[in-house]
This record gives sequence, structure tokens and C-alpha cells, in this order.
Amino acid sequence: MPRHFAIVPAAGSGSRFGAEKPKQYLDLLGRPLIFHTLAALVACPDIERVWVVLAPDDPWWHRYDWSELGAKLETVACGGTTRAESVGNGLGAAVMVAADDDWILVHDAARPCLDQAMLTRLFAELADDPVGGILAVPVADTVKRADAAQRVAATEPRDGLWQAQTPQMFRHGLLRAALANGCAVTDEAGAVEAMGLAPKLVRGDATNLKVTWPADLALAAMILRARK
Repeated sequence: MPRHFAIVPAAGSGSRFGAEKPKQYLDLLGRPLIFHTLAALVACPDIERVWVVLAPDDPWWHRYDWSELGAKLETVACGGTTRAESVGNGLGAAVMVAADDDWILVHDAARPCLDQAMLTRLFAELADDPVGGILAVPVADTVKRADAAQRVAATEPRDGLWQAQTPQMFRHGLLRAALANGCAVTDEAGAVEAMGLAPKLVRGDATNLKVTWPADLALAAMILRARK
């Protein structure tokens, strides 16, 4: 049976957040934000190992105690200047362990509210899928396109639009080949799409938010508190 491994690219600076440190290390309920992200992955019995891809000069990671997360967690200091580069370098670390047909889950460091039900659904729906897929949610709000003056230029039809989330889950060999193409993409699904393949959309949940702005951090705290 194919195995499951996870990669968490965590080499970014989180500049849009505007904090004094990378957002993955901001406090969330007394822990670094990324702690909650990693805790959800290592708690999944179907995930054998979790690689965290850090920037080579990351000064923050070793300031915290990660021992509670257990032996599944492994760090590799090979992060790149882009997400695709960091994930590709993380796959290089995985090549000694993962076979081509094993599954790789790539999950955002700043998406701390992933729960086990979402992972179970992802595994179940993609178990026999020839391509792989991603967690996503249908776009619920009306979408406006802005002009250069930040005025509404058009209202875009939202039928068939989905908002991509993570984890994004693909076979190890396929994902390595997709990222090796060097396409300018913002997620793994985009690299797979560039190969002419169609990843499956697996219904996620709005609580699986990505912390991008300060208000998102407060919302993530509310979600995690409610679950406890």
C-alpha cells in the first residue's frame, strides 16, 4: 500500500503580515503558529513522517521546544526563495524514504486549523485517484475584478470557482516531475495542471483558513479554542 508523507514549506518571511518575525512563529494560544499546523499532521496515524523545510539561515526554529510533536517530525534547512523551490528541495530530502507511488501532502505552515476529518476525507477520496488533488471550498462571495484605481472593473461569475486550500496531495514521482518543469506557479496543483493533468477538488472547510492578515490570527485562535 502507498504510504503518506507530509512536507511543510516554512522558509517564507510572511512580509504581508507586517510582524517583527515570520508569521509561522507568531504566538497562537501560547505556541508558535506553526506548532498547531504540525501537531495536526503528526497526530494523523496515516502520515509516517513530516518534513519542515526551513530557510538555511532561520534564527527562530531552535528557540522553541518541539519535542512534544514526537519522532515523526524532521527539519531540513533547504528552503528556497519561492514556495515551489522549497517544496522541490523538500522532495529531495524525501527521495531516500518515499517511493514514486507514495503520497506527498504539502501543507501551508500558516494554516493551523486543519483537523483529522479533513485529512480522512482527503485520503478516502484520493486513494485510487490517478492524479491526486487538493482540499478546496467553493467560492461563496461575489467576486469583483478591480481596475488600476481600485474601482470595480467587472463582476466575475463564481459558478465553478473554488478557493484552493492545503494539504495538496500528489504521488511523489508525479510531484517531483511537475515541480522540475520550472513553471511559475503558486501551488503544487498549478504545477500538476501545467503537465496537462486535472487534480481533483476535495471539499474542505472554511475553518481551514490560512493566516495572512492580523485578523486571521484572532480567528484561528477562536476556531482552535472552540474545538477544545
